[in-house]
Amino acid sequence: MPAAAQDEDASQEVKEPRRYRLTGGIQFFPRYPGSDELQPSPMINFDAVRGDDPFKFEAPDDGFGIEIINVGGFAFGPILNFEDSRTAKDVGAELPKVGFSFEAGAVIKYDLGDHFRIRGEIRKGLTGHKGWVGTAGADVILRDHDKWLFSIGPRLTWSDNRYQDAYFSVAPADAGPSGLPAFDANGGIQAYGATASFLTQFSEKLGIEVFAKYDRLTGDAANSPIVETFGSRDQFAGGLALTYTFRDANLDKMF
Repeated sequence: MPAAAQDEDASQEVKEPRRYRLTGGIQFFPRYPGSDELQPSPMINFDAVRGDDPFKFEAPDDGFGIEIINVGGFAFGPILNFEDSRTAKDVGAELPKVGFSFEAGAVIKYDLGDHFRIRGEIRKGLTGHKGWVGTAGADVILRDHDKWLFSIGPRLTWSDNRYQDAYFSVAPADAGPSGLPAFDANGGIQAYGATASFLTQFSEKLGIEVFAKYDRLTGDAANSPIVETFGSRDQFAGGLALTYTFRDANLDKMF
């Protein structure tokens, strides 16, 4: 009887209210893989944490994923991503269009304590390039609770033949109209690089987040005449956003 009473009391324990953090700003990524032009897009995120626990670390180049398994630092779940379309006008040559690419796949992650993370993604293009692409990376994370956070780590990108054909190959039939030599790109390591981010609070509610990312194309992607003529092996990205942290009893009821 006493044990049953204790279990009932525990089940009725009031949970701590949540804190929410809304991130909004602008980020710039290459217009298409291999491009030397940056394209702006919204930098938006929404996080929730219970009580005074620190917000979970997320790298700025993470895809949109959901962790359906999270045990002992290991996490796994589905992920979504997209690549914008590439037209003949974008590359300045008569090459086939690569349509908007909606990608779906899986993410696997392992946290080694609070200061080191390993993460990998594998995605399949359901539209557009219709190939396979994967990324792997690690992050060193330094932080003072939610007052500030700094992260930095290496990145590696792999893609299959179909993906590289879409963005880096020049078919013999397209060589004449485009003025480029024919080129057959094979799958493999596409790029290597690094990502760094910094987040700090100005006050209990307001903060700022910035990030920078660099990738260096390698292999057939780097040797593609499309990249050599119209793009760049050096791929840069970055973003700047404000953060707003708040509590809301109505949102607590929704979660």
